[in-house]
Amino acid sequence: MLFLRKLYKGNKVLIKHTKYFLIFPMLISTILSAQAQELNVYSHRQPFLINPFLKAFEEKSGVKINIVFASKGLAQRLLAEGKRSPADIVLTVDIGRLYAYVDKNLFAEINSPVLKNNIPSHLRDTKNRWFGLSKRARVVAISRTRVRPEEIADIEDLALPKWKGRVCSRPGSHVYNRALLASIIAAKGEQFAENWAAGLVKNLARRPQGNDRAQVKAIYEGVCDVAIINSYYYGKLKTSKISEQREWAKSIKIIFTNQTNRGNHINISGGGVAIHSKNKTSAVKLLEFLTENTAQDLYGKINFEFPINPKTAPSLEVKSWGAFKSDQLPIEKIAELSSNAQKIIDKVGW
Repeated sequence: MLFLRKLYKGNKVLIKHTKYFLIFPMLISTILSAQAQELNVYSHRQPFLINPFLKAFEEKSGVKINIVFASKGLAQRLLAEGKRSPADIVLTVDIGRLYAYVDKNLFAEINSPVLKNNIPSHLRDTKNRWFGLSKRARVVAISRTRVRPEEIADIEDLALPKWKGRVCSRPGSHVYNRALLASIIAAKGEQFAENWAAGLVKNLARRPQGNDRAQVKAIYEGVCDVAIINSYYYGKLKTSKISEQREWAKSIKIIFTNQTNRGNHINISGGGVAIHSKNKTSAVKLLEFLTENTAQDLYGKINFEFPINPKTAPSLEVKSWGAFKSDQLPIEKIAELSSNAQKIIDKVGW
């Protein structure tokens, strides 16, 4: 009230007319509320990958976006902050990382008809706590000169003896490979998955190491003939500003596996609303925006990912890789089997 008295001091018109005296505080409140419309995004994705999406939302909504980026440790930070946390939304990649927030009860349940309509049911949480925002396929990269595409049909083929000393891979414990192995457990059972993983390890050309770019480089250098990578790395390498990386991409083809059975394994990028968000309404609107055509189109053009929304067409570059059948396994099943997959990875030494 002291603030208002100062504003009214000397303004006889406002003090004289009661209706203005009653309306003015409401106007001040509205202005302050509008100024407070900011969203704090905790992101595992690097800012340059998501800034175009968030800028588009800012322009559409007028809501200011603040980003806190960290490759890891954000779930622990949210836990430590508790109810005082400024976070409104968490954006991350891989179902395993999304489930880390679910396990710690850090996501709010959201009832959004828009999200339910835009995201296929197998790519979102059955309890509406997290939502897929884009898709990526775990594909097989092969040397253009040393491997014929018809030699590999299924991901299971990589355990065949013919590939001994010819396969490269990240460490098995990386979330991308752990999710892949969990999908094999879901399809074929744990014993089959263990036999496959053991066979894959026998076929490795070198100790598992590096990221997915490093696997493509290894094929280019002749270290191996076959590698497991995420599909969007192919797009990033093809369009890289670094000429050497473009050469790496020219040396490979990518194969979408399991096309005559369950389909190629896919994973997601996704997000959820922080359980202690102070701006849940705007946070939900941001998630909804990320599943609509403008943002879905950007996922393909900027990140070379596949749209989660079936109504959005892939970007021209992504489309050029060819249409493929994807595994329809509910993605949360992969999270449930993640610990089983890790036990196998440890056992076989992947």
